[in-house]
Amino acid sequence: MEKIPMTRAGYIALDEELKQLKSVERPAVIRAIADAREHGDLSENAEYHAAREKQSFIEGRVKEIAAILSLADVIDPTKFSGTIKFGATVTLVDEDTDEERTYQIVGEPEADLEKGLLNIRSPLARALIGKDEGDTAEVKTPGGQRSYEVLAIKYI
Repeated sequence: MEKIPMTRAGYIALDEELKQLKSVERPAVIRAIADAREHGDLSENAEYHAAREKQSFIEGRVKEIAAILSLADVIDPTKFSGTIKFGATVTLVDEDTDEERTYQIVGEPEADLEKGLLNIRSPLARALIGKDEGDTAEVKTPGGQRSYEVLAIKYI
């Protein structure tokens, strides 16, 4: 199977979530199911059904995270320099609106635009790869064509 690139911080965050699910969430939902069973008729017991649904979600998430971590290729961006690559923290300016934004290019499992973590597979990240400071990246978005100028590249 294909390796999943991610930063050390992304790997640690997923590992912590997995530990939380296994050591806290899973035992809590098992207790909730046991408590709900004590209330009698399970066919009309909303607490029981809610707890079972939560258990199903937890078990699915545990499997998902375990699979991701088993395929993780942890990349240290501090060893890079030069043009934009995986792990780069990039400051851009939208050439149409003059709005500045800073993103770190990260792996898919750790991507979160609200936190400035840009998925390596996103159209913007793909357009930025290989660019240098001062270059312009053209990106086709659902809202139309956008142009971004690369103001700064850091590897932290």
